[in-house]
Amino acid sequence: MADRSESVKRPIGVFDSGVGGLSILRALRAELPLEDFIYVADSGFAPYGERDDAFVIERAQRITRHLLGPNHLPIKTLVVACNTATAAAIALLRQGFPTLPIVGVEPALKPAVAVTHTRRIGVLATRGTLASQKFKALLSSLAGQAEFVCTPCDGLADAIERHDTAQIEALCAQYIRATGQFGIQNGEIDTLVLGCTHYPFAGDVFQSLVGPDVHLIDNGEPVARQTRRVLPHLAADANAGQVTLCATGDKTALAHACEHWLGWQLPVQSLTL
Repeated sequence: MADRSESVKRPIGVFDSGVGGLSILRALRAELPLEDFIYVADSGFAPYGERDDAFVIERAQRITRHLLGPNHLPIKTLVVACNTATAAAIALLRQGFPTLPIVGVEPALKPAVAVTHTRRIGVLATRGTLASQKFKALLSSLAGQAEFVCTPCDGLADAIERHDTAQIEALCAQYIRATGQFGIQNGEIDTLVLGCTHYPFAGDVFQSLVGPDVHLIDNGEPVARQTRRVLPHLAADANAGQVTLCATGDKTALAHACEHWLGWQLPVQSLTL
């Protein structure tokens, strides 16, 4: 097997429109504890889920150029930790940066199909994700394997960004009601896909609403495993990896979210892009 380490410890780049990608970063650090990461929260231009494709594509390209730029070691791999940005921009990113391994995220429909027994699966995501050609192609690829009930969750990612507990609980309840009857009996939805990287941070609320027997599926662990597979080289030293946090908007919001959701106390750099 080829040696996949190098002496210079180049970081892995991760970006999202805000704090949702921290759920992916958490899974990445668990899978790759020796790696360094640079996380960019594009909070000055959020939320992506309510923007058009052209806007999201331009932001994704700008952030990628920055992460490959002269102000720090260039990243060795990019993780697009946002379902909306993956759907809108990942194909063009791969065309524009052909030597950079790029991992995206998508609603975890395939893992959901693997665990459902009633063959009815709920999918919660942003409107941008649900309307994208990438998501429609994913649905088509699974035709006949299960029935997918898809619900756009306007405002939920923003409520999670703001740690607005009352609003999070109200919106979760609203969208669970809109999706249908949950349970493990025939005709009920027994698996719920959290199709936005923000939504795992409301996982406890969702679980309380749908009951303990319903599977909740997100994409953190699959994305982390895929990132390990595509890394051109692994970190060569045995020291724990470092995380650098950057925000294009309010940096205190990212710092508070990181501490609130992950229990990490880290400084945040302001970034103008």
